[in-house]
Amino acid sequence: MKNFVLILVFALGATLNVPLGAQALTGQMRAFDDVFPNLPAAARAAVFSPNGYFRFAAQADSPGGFAVLGAAGSIDPEIVNSILAFGPSHLAQTLLVLPRQAGSTNLLHVYNALSEIGALEGRLYHSHRRGRYIPLFEEASRVDNDRRGNDIPDPPAAAAVPASETFYIRLRDVNFGNTFYRADVALAGNGLVYRMVNSRNMTYLFIPVIRAGNFTAQLYFEIIEEGVLIYGLSGVNVSNLHASMVDMGSAISRRLAVVIEWVTDGIQRTAGP
Repeated sequence: MKNFVLILVFALGATLNVPLGAQALTGQMRAFDDVFPNLPAAARAAVFSPNGYFRFAAQADSPGGFAVLGAAGSIDPEIVNSILAFGPSHLAQTLLVLPRQAGSTNLLHVYNALSEIGALEGRLYHSHRRGRYIPLFEEASRVDNDRRGNDIPDPPAAAAVPASETFYIRLRDVNFGNTFYRADVALAGNGLVYRMVNSRNMTYLFIPVIRAGNFTAQLYFEIIEEGVLIYGLSGVNVSNLHASMVDMGSAISRRLAVVIEWVTDGIQRTAGP
């Protein structure tokens, strides 16, 4: 499993530009244990490993409800509640820390990495069925609306992070064909939230497996003493019949892994040495 990552956010109205230091929002940089206190030792060790911490669960196997790391952390409760509120049948979560680099990584580097939608195109994953690495997203572009829009270029690197922003994405998925998403970015608490929600049905063999609005990927980023904290939650709501057609654990974790690899590569590139 590659560096995990994954996605999120709130669609707010205004577009106030905010200057970016490492602690632009509170003026106080936290350590990892301030954000996720009392994490079990094995989970904490995984967070700081190259692959990060990852967990997938189905509602059918979680009669007491999903065990969500963020619920016990000191992050904005809405970051967790916004995913659980729509009642996902399957939930994936990831937590990792991208180690501090030489120089100063800040939320502007994160925002600019998230803006490079075209860089998602052609990223590889290992297909066990085909026995080789293939692109997960054969095409990736911004579009001018979330239904059937025209491709538009990514903007140049920003000089400041907007308080909130909404844009639209088209991904030609190796399994689901053309997929369309609404993406929202917003400053939240001590960090930045990025969320993608499918705006059209996702079909497999011409069958709408995931209905519009039933797949959400969300990422929370915070600059901490140890580097860049990335906490991802991805939820999908599908029927038991449709879940039997697609390996949901593999489908969600694969997409989350590719998204996290994309954004971590982008952070490292935009932050520079």
